[in-house]
Amino acid sequence: MDLILRNARIRGHDKNVDIAVNDGLITKIAPKITTRPRQVIDCAGKLVSPPFTDIHVHLDAVLTVGQPRFNQTGTLIEGIEIWAERKKTLTFDDVKRRATLAVKWELAHGVTRIRSHVDVCDPDLTAVKTLLEVKKEFAGLVDLQLVAFPQDGIYAFPKGERLMKQAMELGCDIVGGIPHHEMTRDDGVADVKFACDLAQQFQAKLDLHIDETDDPHSRFTEVLAAETIKRGLSGRVTASHTTSMHSVDNAYAFKLIRLIKRAGLHMVTNPCDNSVLQGRFDTYPKRRGHTRVKELLAAGVNVGIGHDSIMDPWYPLGVGDPVQVAFVWIHYGQMSGATEIPQVWDMITTNPARAFGATDKTYGIIVGNPADLVLLDAETEFDALRRIAPRLLVIRNGQIVARTTPSETVLCPKGWKKEAIDFRI
Repeated sequence: MDLILRNARIRGHDKNVDIAVNDGLITKIAPKITTRPRQVIDCAGKLVSPPFTDIHVHLDAVLTVGQPRFNQTGTLIEGIEIWAERKKTLTFDDVKRRATLAVKWELAHGVTRIRSHVDVCDPDLTAVKTLLEVKKEFAGLVDLQLVAFPQDGIYAFPKGERLMKQAMELGCDIVGGIPHHEMTRDDGVADVKFACDLAQQFQAKLDLHIDETDDPHSRFTEVLAAETIKRGLSGRVTASHTTSMHSVDNAYAFKLIRLIKRAGLHMVTNPCDNSVLQGRFDTYPKRRGHTRVKELLAAGVNVGIGHDSIMDPWYPLGVGDPVQVAFVWIHYGQMSGATEIPQVWDMITTNPARAFGATDKTYGIIVGNPADLVLLDAETEFDALRRIAPRLLVIRNGQIVARTTPSETVLCPKGWKKEAIDFRI
């Protein structure tokens, strides 16, 4: 036996357990395992979780904040305009350096699956070619899916259809789209249908940026859901952002959520970006501008949380940590209830893993599954979210791939005896 994690706390068990790992697989879970392994790690009652999945990020744009200028209005459209300037200067080395660092940040935070949208509105497809190389280099550590993403529109950008097809031919995994950014409603519908055609041609999944606007009249999610049903694509399609659902009337939202459920769409909310990008045209009251997560979850729809941006023209902050993003969502989504916080944890673990393509046989702390595990400096999911707890160990296929040593704070004002303070209470 290669490894035993002793005294681990995992969901579904009232008491601490030992987790045995051999040849990269979980071989036993029990209150006490007496076999002598090569390595023993005492978890001391801390939480062991399945790894995180970042189901929505833009690795081609990470770490470009302020280049060539900052987003002064904080709007989505200014971010797109700034990125259009910055991407003219993209080189292989530039994209690879930034993306590699961001993937390492995510891995250190326990992320072993990343779905990255990559802008194809570039005649040279520089970012696509670079991220395909990054994907190869991280194989076995981080599973990376690449979405062919038309940031400037399939029909609003010259030769957009051809570039989308070329990106898929080069090796992108998933077909993207951005119907709300096309010039007309008709072009937006065509954007969705072309994406579906291309996905069927390449037998690929779809993940569209869709209805990312405060405009309640932006209703392309219904088009995507309808095409999914008509084409038999259920389970293969993800709708990202869908922030216009925050602004539509309740009667339409009721109809749309039923349609989404029927279509089997996966939904992704991106709280860090959309909490600062949406509602920019409002005076007061200001809309939060997120999709209707609670209602979607209540309807049985699979909803995940994405990081979206890491220090780029749309969002100047971020460290590649899904727990930090989930912490933000608890506040903006008003999911602070005792039964809701565990749902938020699912939105960065189980739910996005399912959208990524994981199954019960490939994901989760279950005997026979790959030994992909994260040890957190917390006893429960609730506490991990409250403190944005450090990831002490990240284990992939039974091997430790990242280790973090938490810092210690000591109070020592004049006249006091030096005293360490424990924030884990």
